[in-house]
Amino acid sequence: MTQTITVELGKRSYRIDIGPGLIAGAGEAIAALRPGVRCAIVTDDNVNAAQGDILRASLDAAGIAHTTLSVPPGEQSKSFAMFERTVNGLLEARLERGDLVVALGGGVVGDLAGFAASVARRGMDFVQIPTSLLAQVDSSVGGKTGINAPSGKNLVGAFHQPVLVLADTGALATLSPREFRAGYAEVVKYGLIDRPDFFEWLERSSDEIFGSDPASSPALARAIAQSCRAKAEIVAADETEKGQRALLNLGHTFAHALEGACGYDGARLVHGEAVAIGLVLAHEFSNRMNLCDADSVLRVRRHLAKVGLPTSIGDIPGQNEPGKALDAETLGRFIAQDKKVKRGRLTFILTKGIGQSYIADDVPPDEVLAFLKEKLTPPGKNPS
Repeated sequence: MTQTITVELGKRSYRIDIGPGLIAGAGEAIAALRPGVRCAIVTDDNVNAAQGDILRASLDAAGIAHTTLSVPPGEQSKSFAMFERTVNGLLEARLERGDLVVALGGGVVGDLAGFAASVARRGMDFVQIPTSLLAQVDSSVGGKTGINAPSGKNLVGAFHQPVLVLADTGALATLSPREFRAGYAEVVKYGLIDRPDFFEWLERSSDEIFGSDPASSPALARAIAQSCRAKAEIVAADETEKGQRALLNLGHTFAHALEGACGYDGARLVHGEAVAIGLVLAHEFSNRMNLCDADSVLRVRRHLAKVGLPTSIGDIPGQNEPGKALDAETLGRFIAQDKKVKRGRLTFILTKGIGQSYIADDVPPDEVLAFLKEKLTPPGKNPS
């Protein structure tokens, strides 16, 4: 059964379809949306091998001409080099402004393809077909596209909304347990922002979410739909993050710093794992600032740990190896480059408890640095 959620943006509104078999039906959906269109599929090598033929067969059946551009899997493809390669590929395929870019893959592919679409021919429309849990509940919705820079994650990009999102739950069966867990961190985030009842339901339902066939799991479908609905409401109210949309970054200021300090090495840390650690750090830092009670911190850490996600910086592989250990000063430099910094002042998403997050402007940098030093200090030693 397919569920549909609409992102309400006036004339640019679009629907999110959630359910099994949507990749096989993508050609029909795209033909109905844009009769006579041609498409460029942007994907990565792994997803292309697993899902590419299904999508191409669907487009063929609908009479849609198409070409495929594939990039290496992983965060390293969110780079200037892959962006240039993708834009050139769209132009060399002689796609016109009225044609469509189709992002088939996880968050990296969606961000890269969407950004390329935003500038090719001075702006082409694109369709998101997210194949990872993280992309289905977060990055495919809302129009944030972009690539990473040496100074930090997602610092180069554009707001460019898709015209359609097809979240095929059947595709999640191809994910590794690690990738699935990583996506779940973004699901938890929505409960922690402003939906305490949803977080309580996740605490009760995680065994069912993780123990069922993704294509036929009512609990997983509910978790995805609730996450998309939460994000759609926030995006509709604040599309370009002038205000409350910043709440979606709960845990992400710490997470992006961790990813940057690890060199975007997916073998050590993938985005969802960084978000899981970031969610715990955001609650711990809020507790340090006398905003959040210790029980809320414990609940967040306990739930994420239950499903196998990392909950501390010490859980990152290599943290105890020479040359790989993260330090507070390096993390602080990445935080200072965060997109939410305004005139040098740090903006964090802090919380007063489960589901009580808020935007905190002008967080003292010395408090953040002291907190990070504390988190990185072995037990029994004093932070320097």
